[in-house]
Amino acid sequence: MAEDDTEHPPTDTPPTDAFPEDAPPNGTGRPRRRRRWLMITAGVVAFLLVASGVLLWIAYRKLDGNIRTDSTTDRLLAKLEAERPSRTVGARGAENILLIGSDDRSGSNGSYGGQAGTERSDTTILLHLAADRKHATAVSVPRDVMVSVPACEQPDGTRSKPVLMQFNRAFETGGPACSIRTVEQLSGIRIDHYVILDFSGFKTIVNAIGGVEVCVPQPIHDKDAKLDLPAGRQTLHGEQALGYVRARESLGDGSDTQRMGRQQQFLAALIRKVESQGVLLNPTRLWPVLDAATSSVRADGGLSSLGALYDLTQDLRGIPSANVVFLTAPRRPYRYDSDRDEFVQPQTGQLFTALRDDRPVTVRPPGSAPSSGAGTRAGAGAGSGSSTGAGSGPSAARTTGANASPGADSGEAAGATTTAAATATASPSAGASPTFEGRTADVDACAQH
Repeated sequence: MAEDDTEHPPTDTPPTDAFPEDAPPNGTGRPRRRRRWLMITAGVVAFLLVASGVLLWIAYRKLDGNIRTDSTTDRLLAKLEAERPSRTVGARGAENILLIGSDDRSGSNGSYGGQAGTERSDTTILLHLAADRKHATAVSVPRDVMVSVPACEQPDGTRSKPVLMQFNRAFETGGPACSIRTVEQLSGIRIDHYVILDFSGFKTIVNAIGGVEVCVPQPIHDKDAKLDLPAGRQTLHGEQALGYVRARESLGDGSDTQRMGRQQQFLAALIRKVESQGVLLNPTRLWPVLDAATSSVRADGGLSSLGALYDLTQDLRGIPSANVVFLTAPRRPYRYDSDRDEFVQPQTGQLFTALRDDRPVTVRPPGSAPSSGAGTRAGAGAGSGSSTGAGSGPSAARTTGANASPGADSGEAAGATTTAAATATASPSAGASPTFEGRTADVDACAQH
């Protein structure tokens, strides 16, 4: 067969092994390698996003699951809805939250002595958030003040009779529902939410934020309160912080009024600590605080979810510390027993009317003499009313201009003339604006010494 000597044009097709497997035949291998790395990077990012989402969901579920709902109290309050006050037109959008510190001695609180099962409200604060969310008012209700406690359902299912007794025993009689109804009856203010915190929970929260700085005017040596502190600025943690806010006999004049003042200063310092260190904006610092807070409280169904607490936190975060006012409902020694208290009128009626109507007040520093025009306006915030009577000490109230008529149930405790309702008609006319003692969260107590 003859050899084929026909000329063939040269081919441009190189051998199949002339290029790497992942490179295009007409260029370098970079484009395909770049696509491969982009796909790998995208996959890693997608994985991280999914993993982060899962972790966030797990964290959310954990925090949400920490919160205990007090369904028993919710049920009791629902049964008595017809007896509870309604919100006034002027206070739409405002919220009232009752903060209850219980002296429960069961479980982890057993080390504080006392009889388990005799839980009382060691501290009660009515927190009013103004409708504009630019002001907040925290009113301490004296634990020993004599009040008309309504009929309440007791743990054994029976119903107590209306009686005149010291306020903290309402909690012992019928639990949180009885305390809430007592506050609503003497003030006419609708309680929207409530939060209950015991000794162990308080210590956990204080430790989570790294302690709270307070000012100690004089050295404290109190074995019962487990306090041994020199004078000056002190950062208190756990047990010391609890002893500081609970101690009474060994500090100051031994009155519950001064103890409530220390509690208010402590809470003000706590707020400053959280705001100054950006806890609410720093996830690494916020997590332990949220974990401690949600593990330490029990609340009503409307507040016992992480979403609801987050909304509340956002409301509080937007309020300047100068507009967060602390005060004590005006009190003086009870006329029939100096170891008990009674409300001072007409200041107490003015206080509750202002909270009920979400109105502005004027405040002055604790211990200062009242003088016209010498106060600080605290827009829908609060002030404090000066107690009368020897030895009564400083106290606080919130003013209003209208006649106060807190809604106590008529006749529930005959002779209970010390409640706000009993002397409501003595309140000054609309337009009156007395100055009351009070303190704001931006004031450093140590700077005053």
